[in-house]
Amino acid sequence: MSNILKTLKEALSGSEQEYTTGSINRAIVLLSIPMVLEMLMEGIFALVDIYFVSKVSSEAAATVGMTESVITIIYSVAFGLSSAATATVARRTGEHDHEGAAKAAMQAIWIAVSFSVLFSLVGIFFSENILRMMGATDRQVTDCIGYTRIAFTTNIVIMFIFLLNAVLRGVGNASIAMWVLVVSNGINVVLDPMLIFGWGPFPAMGVEGAAIATSIGRGVGVCIQLYILIRGTNLIKLARRHLVVHWDTIVSMLRVASTGAFQFIIASASWIFLMRIVARSGTEVVEGYTIAIRIIVFTIMPAWGLANAAATLVGQNLGANQPERAELSVWRTAKIDMVFMLLVSIFYFCFAKQIALRFDPNPVVVEAVVLSLRIFSVGYVFFACGMVLSSAFNGAGDTLTPTLVNFVCFWLIEIPLGYWLAVYLGWGLAGVVWSVCIAESIMAGVFFVLFRRGKWKEVKI
Repeated sequence: MSNILKTLKEALSGSEQEYTTGSINRAIVLLSIPMVLEMLMEGIFALVDIYFVSKVSSEAAATVGMTESVITIIYSVAFGLSSAATATVARRTGEHDHEGAAKAAMQAIWIAVSFSVLFSLVGIFFSENILRMMGATDRQVTDCIGYTRIAFTTNIVIMFIFLLNAVLRGVGNASIAMWVLVVSNGINVVLDPMLIFGWGPFPAMGVEGAAIATSIGRGVGVCIQLYILIRGTNLIKLARRHLVVHWDTIVSMLRVASTGAFQFIIASASWIFLMRIVARSGTEVVEGYTIAIRIIVFTIMPAWGLANAAATLVGQNLGANQPERAELSVWRTAKIDMVFMLLVSIFYFCFAKQIALRFDPNPVVVEAVVLSLRIFSVGYVFFACGMVLSSAFNGAGDTLTPTLVNFVCFWLIEIPLGYWLAVYLGWGLAGVVWSVCIAESIMAGVFFVLFRRGKWKEVKI
């Protein structure tokens, strides 16, 4: 018991480590606990927002869902760049090249700033077009466009909080990344009801208040991340000399990040198309689907935390020229993730209605939430396997393979299947959700076969 408590304390303490020697199981625990909690905090961000926004109106909740479907493009770029940062920083850490790790981190920051400016301009000039493209009504556009505009123009906090946490994970310090999101999420939870409903000295801002609260919470987290990296840690420290732009490093990272971002953009685009199909069923169904997605995200994020642990282990062990240890780490992580997702799927299937009633008692909304949760739960175990194996490829720097797999499974299978089931066969929302479940399960099987071939072990960064 004392050894278990000691390991838990170490996992949460904020110490950096290289995971190229010692027990693999211990390495997984030390990395996964803070990473799971970190992703859990990100899931709470989404869940808290939709909980309070659903109390405003169905139109407000539907607008959040429509906006989030499009803004996942920003998440895709952030995830892609984060994958490149984790892979590069972890590889340099495994090689004991700490100066190279800091240099790579700074170049990733320059890339993030450039993309952030572009997305902000999109938000300033095209927010109304985005909502109308997603099927928003005139009332939704009039009442809720502020949420969309704020979400886009403050995207730099999204880009940075993912990127800088990826840098910290790359050097093996997942616990600091976790605590950053604990603070950010705490601020968001407190500010959300205050700004949405006008509690205390704040005016009632409605759905716009949710966007502002989230941006403030993440903004504080970014300030903490920058302070830690500039102050310096055992394995990485950003100094003035790193501000110099190194085009060779940027080009190398963009090569990894571009395919990494594109793999997430492929997935994001599929969600945009599917949301457009769901919008045909009416505002209340869109609200129910949005709530279900936020609930799903709440539990997928911890599973993604385990997947991130696999990416770090792969990167560091390949950097230390230990490919077999990297592979064994991935298989063990995948087994843990699959067990976790199996338990969650059973819970969702059994208690879907009770969960739905916590958000909105409207029968149409409840039916949409229950239907979505129960169908999603069927494929949850496959989701877990696919996430870990996909992250392992990214951790190795092979972002092309998951990009191609995503393209086939999302664009050539999920979108056509969703339209056929929902529109042609008349299944509506059920058809959309089943298409996701089927496509994700196929994708997990493809990743399993490709990972066992082992070509990812030969990737150089």
